[in-house]
Amino acid sequence: MTDAALLPLAVAVPLLGAALLALAGRFLPRTGCDILATGCAGAEVVCLALLWTRSDGRLATADLGGWPARLGIVLAADPIGAGLALLVAVLVLAVVVYAWRYFEEPTGEHAGAFPALILLFEAGMAGFALTGDLFNAFVFFELMGAAAYALTGYHIEDPRPLHGALTFGIVTSFAAYCSLLGIGLLYARTGELNLARLGRQLASQHTDLLTTVAFVLIATALLVKAAAVPFHFWLPDAHAVAPTPVCMLMSGAMVELGVYGIARVYWTVFSGPGGIPHHAFRTTFTALGLLTALIGALMCWQQRHLKRLLAFSTVSHVGLFLISVALLTPDGVVGTAVYVAAHGLVKAALFALSGVLLDRYGSVDEHGLHGRGRDQRTVGVLFLAGALALAGLPPFGTGLGKALSEDAAGHWQPWLPAVFVAASAVTGAAVLRAALRIFWGAGPVPRSRPGEEETTGEGEEPEIRSPRRTLPPTMTVVPAALLALAALIGALPAVAAALAQGAAVFTDPAGYTAALLTHTGTPPGPVPTADWTATGVLLGLLSAGIAVALAGTAVHRGIPARRSQRPAARAVRALRRQHSGHLGDYLAWLALGVAVLCVAIAAQS
Repeated sequence: MTDAALLPLAVAVPLLGAALLALAGRFLPRTGCDILATGCAGAEVVCLALLWTRSDGRLATADLGGWPARLGIVLAADPIGAGLALLVAVLVLAVVVYAWRYFEEPTGEHAGAFPALILLFEAGMAGFALTGDLFNAFVFFELMGAAAYALTGYHIEDPRPLHGALTFGIVTSFAAYCSLLGIGLLYARTGELNLARLGRQLASQHTDLLTTVAFVLIATALLVKAAAVPFHFWLPDAHAVAPTPVCMLMSGAMVELGVYGIARVYWTVFSGPGGIPHHAFRTTFTALGLLTALIGALMCWQQRHLKRLLAFSTVSHVGLFLISVALLTPDGVVGTAVYVAAHGLVKAALFALSGVLLDRYGSVDEHGLHGRGRDQRTVGVLFLAGALALAGLPPFGTGLGKALSEDAAGHWQPWLPAVFVAASAVTGAAVLRAALRIFWGAGPVPRSRPGEEETTGEGEEPEIRSPRRTLPPTMTVVPAALLALAALIGALPAVAAALAQGAAVFTDPAGYTAALLTHTGTPPGPVPTADWTATGVLLGLLSAGIAVALAGTAVHRGIPARRSQRPAARAVRALRRQHSGHLGDYLAWLALGVAVLCVAIAAQS
């Protein structure tokens, strides 16, 4: 089968699967719907695996409907975009298998609702990763968002998921309006929506305020989905109430697509002479990534609700991804690609393991579960492995991605690798601390912070039929397989080498334009190296060692009450209060972020 046939199938398979499930759910039992969903998800993995392995460092394109690229819709897959779509497909397959016996078993017309929404979610994510048209990227992004809203509020009988879904939906819809306005401005300026033709048209013009505003407005929706500070407030609230399988996809794939979108739109549309100057993008997004990484890590350390803890860990790692993307080098892109792939697998595994705790104990509260997980040692060992992977321990792919990103960042600013070490160490330590307390009962039972409201995770509704049932094997096999895949990414040189070839193609806008518009390839630039170095291994061991030290100190030492009045403690409390759960506060921060980005980029253009 040719690439021109595989590309449309990558979007069509999950769409058709969702339609079949919506119809078959009225007639098939729950088991039949699960088999159908698994078959569709497996077919999508095969389709995208073929597409990725055939990419071989080049750009594959498909003109839909027989229309030429300048008139119709085009799909394009380079190794980075196809690899991200493959990651999405693998995670969707994992989620479908994980959820075989996770929820109550609905009957009748609702039996296929959850897997149908999951496949619809997958269609939006795969389409966004593979489209070569800006407006269709917006359409796929909104399809992804609509499915995510419904999945977040899947338990309609509980007001908390509904509140989280509404907050998520309103914040991201506001950002989508900004993005649509930015697309309209570009279309008014150039008369084009195709990414390659947009970039070529802007390259013949001068950078002005309209270009800057259009870029910031388009980037707003991407930054909201990526959960970059200060656009991130919806993420922990949504993760805290969304079903666990949905969290696996939101943190494992959706936020990464936001980072990918920023990189793709900048390189193909705005990186030329009439776009956003390189130094303006590099400085602004490095600062944004730095802020996101540090605030995410700090807030991650403060959590006792495991799903919120993992959500803030995602925020912190998004900051690291943004720093690598902002370097505007092939080395930064390949580091981000490896890091994103492994992080998505590890984070999905950790959410799946948190789902086991919710299954067994009806709680995801680190303090309330102290010592209660001693009979789940296999789960505990997997949790420890996931925590160390987040910290960047070799040979996990997270460690390799972190090492490659540190090396690329250090060539621009020598102090940036310290940010990677600190953020990965703190987030890994927070997960490690929770694992030691829950599964080994380490240290005394933690005390609550006096005078502070906390999101505990106690009293959560179990997402299963009976908490006393035997734990389904799939709920431990799936996270174990995901962690094994994350280790293989770091241990197999071929994976990083393929992504390195993709990075050379990704950062070559002239080659992208030629492939989309004339179907002629041009040789990409030099392929960056993508292998372990002694420095990368040592920094990975350092961050993992710091994580172990921090976690050990936290579980065995209490926090004296007198420290709560120190300036640092007051600053942390002020930061926690900003995560108020009030929709108006979140929209105000979003508007402020848009304004600051406009000023920062315009001042340097």
